[in-house]
Amino acid sequence: MTTLSTHVLDTAAGAPAADIAVVLDGGAAEGRTDADGRCRFDVDLGPGTHRLTFDTGARSAFYPEVTVTFSVPADRPHVHVPLLLSPYSYSTYLGS
Repeated sequence: MTTLSTHVLDTAAGAPAADIAVVLDGGAAEGRTDADGRCRFDVDLGPGTHRLTFDTGARSAFYPEVTVTFSVPADRPHVHVPLLLSPYSYSTYLGS
């Protein structure tokens, strides 16, 4: 079983990005970031390719949404996908 979490940080404001809608795999699961910018999905994420889509329109004038595509190996118990967001750029990485 692999669990999934994400964390959105507004780098322009230097603060977590609260109340961002996040969709896993086109609707398999949905959530919103909390006051600390975090969202956890209570799903058993199978191995393979998955997508997180973030509704970033309220935080970024240039990117109304960001989709992060990532691959999960069969032996990984947890995947954490942070998103660092600013008005005209974003970055992501495999977190712990």
